[in-house]
Amino acid sequence: MSEIKTWAFWRAALAEALGMIIFIFIGLSAAIGDKNNTYPDQEIKVAFAFGLAIATLAQCIGHISGAHLNPAITLGILSSCQISVLRAFFYIVAQILGAVAGSAIVYGIRPETTDSLGVNKLNGISPGQGYVIEFLLTLQLVLCVLAVTDKRRDVSGYAPLAIGLSVGLGHLAGIRYTGCGINPARSFGPAIILESFDDQWVYWAGPMSAGVVAALLYNYLLAPRDEPLSEKARVLFCSGSSPENETQEPLLENTRDAKWSKEPV
Repeated sequence: MSEIKTWAFWRAALAEALGMIIFIFIGLSAAIGDKNNTYPDQEIKVAFAFGLAIATLAQCIGHISGAHLNPAITLGILSSCQISVLRAFFYIVAQILGAVAGSAIVYGIRPETTDSLGVNKLNGISPGQGYVIEFLLTLQLVLCVLAVTDKRRDVSGYAPLAIGLSVGLGHLAGIRYTGCGINPARSFGPAIILESFDDQWVYWAGPMSAGVVAALLYNYLLAPRDEPLSEKARVLFCSGSSPENETQEPLLENTRDAKWSKEPV
């Protein structure tokens, strides 16, 4: 529980919320920005907007929170025993709140001729088919995230670009069928603003189950890890691994007694 008492923890949660606000604002604005088309199907434009937004935000906040910006990715990384349960919970809450806030901003500034808010809906397919599409598109995304963030590999500074391309790829393939959720928070934000929850379970069940399956596939089949069970349990329930896990952050409860000093600690 000491993790929640560090500034690093709350900075990371704030970064996830802020990142989601920006991500949703950019993505939804691209989706509804054509005043001549109430339900725009400019798939390339929207795919590039979502993909480039993720790539940019990964560079901006990746070193602070890991730039998950997606409950499915957070669940996948949790299933990989790379963060604590507590951190994962607060990340997902922050992502959902950020998505709702971003959707509300877009709703407030959208053109008067536009009634849409980019709510994901199934297009000529059944909920079961939608689930499969959301599952597979999210599977490739989470696999990409796990692969490019694997510390056993050296991908230099290309990880944000690879993840952004993965998001764009998912949208190019899935917009026509499901609107391409692949992110439960992104799907939930505009849905709650417009109170439109048709087949909303598809946009949660598909991506979240894909996050777990991707973690199991990558860590136990494609690139097995040799970490002992005790180490995995320590990460899950004690102090989760994070971009700042190498830094000794002061506990919040101790800061009130801290004194400025020029002497080295």
